[in-house]
Amino acid sequence: MSIRNETEEREDKFLSPYATRSKNSKGRDRKEKEDDIRTCFQRDRDRIIHSKAFRRLKHKTQVFISPVEDHYRTRITHTLEVAQIARTIARALNLNEDLTEAIALGHDLGHTPFGHAGEDVLNDILKTLDVAPKRYFMHNEQSVRVVEILEKGGKGLNLTWEVRDGILHHPQKDKQLPSTLEGQIVRYSDHIAYIRHDIEDSLLAGIIKEKDLPKQHTDILGKNILDTIIPNMIEKSKGKNKIQMDKQIEDAMNGLYDFLYAKVYTSSTAKGEEKKIPYLLAQLFKYYHENPEKLPYYKSSWKEVDIVQNIIDFIAGMTDRYATNKFTEIFVPNEWHSKTNN
Repeated sequence: MSIRNETEEREDKFLSPYATRSKNSKGRDRKEKEDDIRTCFQRDRDRIIHSKAFRRLKHKTQVFISPVEDHYRTRITHTLEVAQIARTIARALNLNEDLTEAIALGHDLGHTPFGHAGEDVLNDILKTLDVAPKRYFMHNEQSVRVVEILEKGGKGLNLTWEVRDGILHHPQKDKQLPSTLEGQIVRYSDHIAYIRHDIEDSLLAGIIKEKDLPKQHTDILGKNILDTIIPNMIEKSKGKNKIQMDKQIEDAMNGLYDFLYAKVYTSSTAKGEEKKIPYLLAQLFKYYHENPEKLPYYKSSWKEVDIVQNIIDFIAGMTDRYATNKFTEIFVPNEWHSKTNN
């Protein structure tokens, strides 16, 4: 019996009846020989960690654009915090930790440079184009595109259906819940993580003060919201086929998000540099639209829809500093040095 088989037997024996078992996965788009050591979800987790898109997250904005101070979150530290919260909940509920971790680590692989500002810019650009079929940009759909197509030189990572489903439906705004409880955990964990760390980063930056936090919500959630939210989720979800929490707790959590939206996400102090992002990304898009041969993997057989999609893929995959450097390279004149001595 292989180590993978032993792990799958342990899953059968110890996991909740509502957990997703590795051996019952709906599988991959392209069939593969099973690994002797790792389950399918463990392999997915490893493929995500070793992907180029995952490594680029370290230089992508979470809230603060290109922070100089070392302790602000970036997209990769956000991702790791989501994975930590999600695994804690999954373990307590006897759900599949490996599936939970894979979804968490992959959920933001398609995120743009400059955070949600970059996402909005690409979406606005696509709205103005007369390209059929009509396009729009959402980072969760782009994350699925990264793992299905863009990674490994166009081959994709060939992840399991359950991981892709969890990645696709992780945003709170998505009306469709993930099909697995593990995916539902990541959906909540993403929301919890960014509320917690965005408050912490905003306090560090001096954008808000402790006394500014809405007391009606902090009285319910306490100083460290994780110590209230996570135990409540575990208590309310134990032995059930749905991940949930007390309405009072969820309302308080959402109240903190509304506070952050008003005081941080739209704050001129925190977001002053964002006004430069639309111009920067729009100019990059315009340049590559007029010069598609400058794109990686360019093919002369591309139609207009292919050109647009490849520009979006290229820009969405950029880190903050790569996008800034590419803009400088294309649009800012280099210094000229005379070859003669004065």
